[in-house]
Amino acid sequence: MQLDEIVNWINAAFGEVTPRPAYSDVEALKKIFGNSGYQRYLQDQGNRQIIRDYLTNAVVLGELTEGGLAAFASQLVSEDSRATLALFMLMSSVEEVRDLVVSSADMEKLKPLKPMPRKQSHIKLVPN
Repeated sequence: MQLDEIVNWINAAFGEVTPRPAYSDVEALKKIFGNSGYQRYLQDQGNRQIIRDYLTNAVVLGELTEGGLAAFASQLVSEDSRATLALFMLMSSVEEVRDLVVSSADMEKLKPLKPMPRKQSHIKLVPN
């Protein structure tokens, strides 16, 4: 399944958002919010929310002390580092919070992964 298909399925499962603005309002909103700058702003706000929720949960669950929050300071200052951190937080449990503290040198080493083809499963179902 392609990423776009997954996103489209999730959006469809949410159902229709109400109330829906009139067509003339939609056109005005597109002029105001349709540019790439606003989209980057929205993405950054989403990343900030993910980081806030994750770190709050880590402190509440005792996986991170309030003093331990300072270790994340360098990762919170730039848009790119927030995006990277938010992605790792989405893929990690709160119990792995200590593994997410990385230096700026480590952040520079990160490279996008290339998906590898899946190998055929070796599991065979045996009927009863």
